[in-house]
Amino acid sequence: MGTSSIQKKGIPVKEGLFIPGKDPDSPPRLLACRCSECGEIFFPRRSICQNCQAESLEPMELSSRGKIFSFTVVMQRPPSNYRGPVPFAFGWVELPEGVRIETLYTGCQLEDLRIGMDVELVVETLHHDDDGREIVCHKFQPVQDDNSRNNGGAFSP
Repeated sequence: MGTSSIQKKGIPVKEGLFIPGKDPDSPPRLLACRCSECGEIFFPRRSICQNCQAESLEPMELSSRGKIFSFTVVMQRPPSNYRGPVPFAFGWVELPEGVRIETLYTGCQLEDLRIGMDVELVVETLHHDDDGREIVCHKFQPVQDDNSRNNGGAFSP
Protein backbone atom coordinates (compact mmCIF):
# COMPACT_ATOMS: atom_id res chain seq x y z
CA MET A 1 0.00 0.00 0.00
CA GLY A 2 2.71 2.52 0.94
CA THR A 3 2.34 6.26 0.73
CA SER A 4 -0.22 5.97 -2.06
CA SER A 5 -2.83 4.81 0.49
CA ILE A 6 -3.36 8.39 1.62
CA GLN A 7 -4.72 9.16 -1.86
CA LYS A 8 -7.52 6.62 -1.39
CA LYS A 9 -10.78 7.41 0.33
CA GLY A 10 -9.89 5.46 3.44
CA ILE A 11 -11.44 6.34 6.77
CA PRO A 12 -8.90 7.51 9.37
CA VAL A 13 -8.75 5.30 12.46
CA LYS A 14 -9.26 8.58 14.37
CA GLU A 15 -10.01 12.00 12.91
CA GLY A 16 -7.41 14.72 13.31
CA LEU A 17 -4.27 12.55 13.52
CA PHE A 18 -2.86 13.27 10.07
CA ILE A 19 -3.35 15.09 6.80
CA PRO A 20 -2.25 14.13 3.28
CA GLY A 21 0.76 15.79 1.68
CA LYS A 22 0.18 19.05 -0.18
CA ASP A 23 0.70 17.21 -3.48
CA PRO A 24 0.94 13.50 -4.47
CA ASP A 25 4.76 13.49 -4.08
CA SER A 26 4.89 15.10 -0.64
CA PRO A 27 4.58 13.04 2.55
CA PRO A 28 1.57 13.05 4.85
CA ARG A 29 1.90 14.99 8.11
CA LEU A 30 0.93 14.25 11.69
CA LEU A 31 -1.12 16.96 13.40
CA ALA A 32 0.07 18.03 16.84
CA CYS A 33 -0.20 21.07 19.07
CA ARG A 34 2.29 23.20 21.00
CA CYS A 35 1.58 24.98 24.26
CA SER A 36 2.12 28.70 23.81
CA GLU A 37 2.98 29.01 27.52
CA CYS A 38 5.62 26.29 28.09
CA GLY A 39 6.35 25.03 24.55
CA GLU A 40 5.41 21.39 25.23
CA ILE A 41 4.32 19.49 22.09
CA PHE A 42 1.49 16.94 22.12
CA PHE A 43 0.47 14.21 19.72
CA PRO A 44 -2.34 13.55 19.41
CA ARG A 45 -3.59 17.08 19.90
CA ARG A 46 -5.09 18.09 23.23
CA SER A 47 -7.15 21.00 24.52
CA ILE A 48 -5.20 21.52 27.78
CA CYS A 49 -1.43 21.33 28.31
CA GLN A 50 -0.59 18.36 30.51
CA ASN A 51 2.63 20.11 31.58
CA CYS A 52 1.38 23.53 32.76
CA GLN A 53 -2.42 23.22 32.37
CA ALA A 54 -2.57 26.19 29.98
CA GLU A 55 -5.43 26.23 27.51
CA SER A 56 -3.51 28.10 24.80
CA LEU A 57 -2.38 25.30 22.49
CA GLU A 58 -1.54 26.09 18.89
CA PRO A 59 -1.92 23.52 16.07
CA MET A 60 1.24 22.43 14.25
CA GLU A 61 2.41 19.83 11.74
CA LEU A 62 5.18 17.43 12.74
CA SER A 63 8.13 16.29 10.64
CA SER A 64 7.47 13.27 8.48
CA ARG A 65 10.85 11.67 9.32
CA GLY A 66 12.33 10.49 12.59
CA LYS A 67 14.28 7.69 14.25
CA ILE A 68 13.14 4.46 15.85
CA PHE A 69 13.30 4.97 19.62
CA SER A 70 11.94 1.52 20.51
CA PHE A 71 10.02 -1.38 19.03
CA THR A 72 8.66 -4.81 19.77
CA VAL A 73 7.33 -7.58 17.57
CA VAL A 74 3.91 -9.04 18.36
CA MET A 75 3.52 -12.63 17.21
CA GLN A 76 -0.03 -13.32 18.45
CA ARG A 77 -3.25 -11.42 17.89
CA PRO A 78 -3.85 -9.13 20.89
CA PRO A 79 -7.02 -9.68 22.96
CA SER A 80 -8.43 -6.35 21.77
CA ASN A 81 -10.25 -4.90 18.78
CA TYR A 82 -7.08 -5.06 16.65
CA ARG A 83 -7.96 -6.46 13.20
CA GLY A 84 -4.68 -5.88 11.37
CA PRO A 85 -2.14 -8.47 10.26
CA VAL A 86 -0.10 -10.59 12.66
CA PRO A 87 2.84 -10.61 13.25
CA PHE A 88 3.39 -6.86 13.44
CA ALA A 89 5.85 -4.43 14.96
CA PHE A 90 5.05 -1.33 16.95
CA GLY A 91 6.90 1.05 19.19
CA TRP A 92 7.99 4.68 19.43
CA VAL A 93 9.51 7.03 16.87
CA GLU A 94 11.32 10.17 18.00
CA LEU A 95 10.82 13.17 15.74
CA PRO A 96 13.15 16.19 15.39
CA GLU A 97 10.69 18.29 17.42
CA GLY A 98 11.51 16.08 20.43
CA VAL A 99 8.13 14.37 20.57
CA ARG A 100 7.81 10.56 20.56
CA ILE A 101 5.02 8.97 18.55
CA GLU A 102 3.55 5.53 19.24
CA THR A 103 3.28 3.77 15.89
CA LEU A 104 3.13 0.60 13.87
CA TYR A 105 6.12 -0.15 11.63
CA THR A 106 5.79 -1.23 8.01
CA GLY A 107 7.69 -1.57 4.74
CA CYS A 108 10.45 -3.97 5.81
CA GLN A 109 11.21 -7.34 7.28
CA LEU A 110 10.74 -7.52 11.05
CA GLU A 111 14.35 -8.58 11.60
CA ASP A 112 15.61 -5.46 9.77
CA LEU A 113 14.24 -3.00 12.35
CA ARG A 114 16.90 -1.32 14.53
CA ILE A 115 16.91 1.30 17.28
CA GLY A 116 18.10 4.58 15.75
CA MET A 117 16.99 3.62 12.22
CA ASP A 118 15.74 6.52 10.08
CA VAL A 119 12.04 6.14 9.33
CA GLU A 120 9.40 8.09 7.44
CA LEU A 121 5.66 8.53 7.86
CA VAL A 122 3.20 6.70 5.62
CA VAL A 123 -0.55 6.27 5.84
CA GLU A 124 -1.71 2.74 5.14
CA THR A 125 -4.63 0.43 5.58
CA LEU A 126 -4.95 -0.92 9.10
CA HIS A 127 -7.95 -3.14 8.34
CA HIS A 128 -11.38 -3.15 6.71
CA ASP A 129 -14.44 -2.58 8.87
CA ASP A 130 -17.56 -4.77 8.91
CA ASP A 131 -18.94 -2.83 5.93
CA GLY A 132 -15.76 -3.41 3.90
CA ARG A 133 -14.51 0.17 4.22
CA GLU A 134 -10.77 0.76 4.41
CA ILE A 135 -9.61 2.04 7.81
CA VAL A 136 -6.26 3.85 7.51
CA CYS A 137 -3.70 4.88 10.11
CA HIS A 138 -0.26 6.44 10.39
CA LYS A 139 2.74 4.10 10.35
CA PHE A 140 6.47 4.53 9.93
CA GLN A 141 8.71 2.67 7.49
CA PRO A 142 12.50 2.68 7.04
CA VAL A 143 13.70 5.55 4.85
CA GLN A 144 14.48 4.26 1.39
CA ASP A 145 15.79 6.07 -1.67
CA ASP A 146 13.41 6.54 -4.61
CA ASN A 147 15.08 3.70 -6.56
CA SER A 148 14.41 1.06 -3.93
CA ARG A 149 11.13 2.21 -2.36
CA ASN A 150 8.99 -0.69 -1.20
CA ASN A 151 5.35 0.26 -1.40
CA GLY A 152 4.29 -3.08 0.03
CA GLY A 153 4.18 -2.78 3.77
CA ALA A 154 3.73 -6.41 4.69
CA PHE A 155 5.94 -7.89 7.36
CA SER A 156 7.32 -11.38 7.17
CA PRO A 157 8.24 -13.31 10.30
